[in-house]
Amino acid sequence: MRIAALIFSLTLLCLPAVAQELRLGIAAPLSGSFQMLGEQWADGARVAAQNGGTTVTFEIFDTRCDEDEAPALAARMVEAEVDAVAGFLCTPVAMAALPLLAEAGIPVVTPIRSTGLTDQRQRSGFEVYRIGPRADAERAALADILTERWREAFFAIVDDGTIYGRELAETFRASAEEAELEPVYVDTYRPQLENQIGLVGRLRRAGASHVMVGGDRTDIAIIARDAAELGMSLTIAGGEALRAESGGVPLAEGVLMVAPPLWEDLASEQALAALDEETVEPAGYVLPGYAAAEILISAHLRAQDEGGNIADVLKRHSFNTAIGIVSFDEKGDRKQQLYRLYRYDGLAFQEIE
Repeated sequence: MRIAALIFSLTLLCLPAVAQELRLGIAAPLSGSFQMLGEQWADGARVAAQNGGTTVTFEIFDTRCDEDEAPALAARMVEAEVDAVAGFLCTPVAMAALPLLAEAGIPVVTPIRSTGLTDQRQRSGFEVYRIGPRADAERAALADILTERWREAFFAIVDDGTIYGRELAETFRASAEEAELEPVYVDTYRPQLENQIGLVGRLRRAGASHVMVGGDRTDIAIIARDAAELGMSLTIAGGEALRAESGGVPLAEGVLMVAPPLWEDLASEQALAALDEETVEPAGYVLPGYAAAEILISAHLRAQDEGGNIADVLKRHSFNTAIGIVSFDEKGDRKQQLYRLYRYDGLAFQEIE
């Protein structure tokens, strides 16, 4: 009898573990001003959950981007016993919901750029992981890329006086100074004018051949147009604001942009096929939503294999997702550098190697 009992015990130990289902919370604004973006995120996460290769029960929560309702929303997630959350598109809602979710040990994968979500991790204990770039990643990437490429150029730095423009300009200026480079001209221009001939004239007198413009697409288009009309050869670079819709003045060929690729440009064929089967267009937040669910499903399976929890796995591993390899640093920020340099060819921005 003892031998039989021992054999039975050993047999149980050798049996493969039965995968437990993942209870996945999907949090997004599904009503109100940001409904379209929220639906994109939820659709992407839902399709990924349906194609995750394991049993996933998903609970969808409408955040409405309402900060006041966020604590109650988080309480409903805890009550629903979700294992993890893919979501939050609005920073105030996330900040209000995260304390209760962290207390319950529920990790969150989010696209929100706000630096406070992860910079406060040591004090707040938030278990939040950012799938996209930080809010300050753009200016850091622009400074690094242009400082390296414009070492031999006579470059100027101008901005439109907004917080966005000033931060781009100051970060680039500090990076250049650290590299012992000095701009030939620095200025703050008046935005939203019909022409920028005065600014272009000052750039020409300073001998600038290149200029970084901390401003919007319309102003950059006007600066490029006026430089061409004055017969000035000027290389112009800007940030993600260049992805905005045209303000009426066509953007000149040759304008440079530092920005991350569009999510659809990174999409895997497998994800596109799964979305197509569900008649979901891979636009906006669909693909990052898909990838967030993929990450949490993969982390759930690894946690079962390794005997840990989802948060532990998120901190240690890399994940192959619909938008490429994703891994997180000790704060929960994405490790991969997403920003690249693009050149406008007259119709669209093309990446420069």
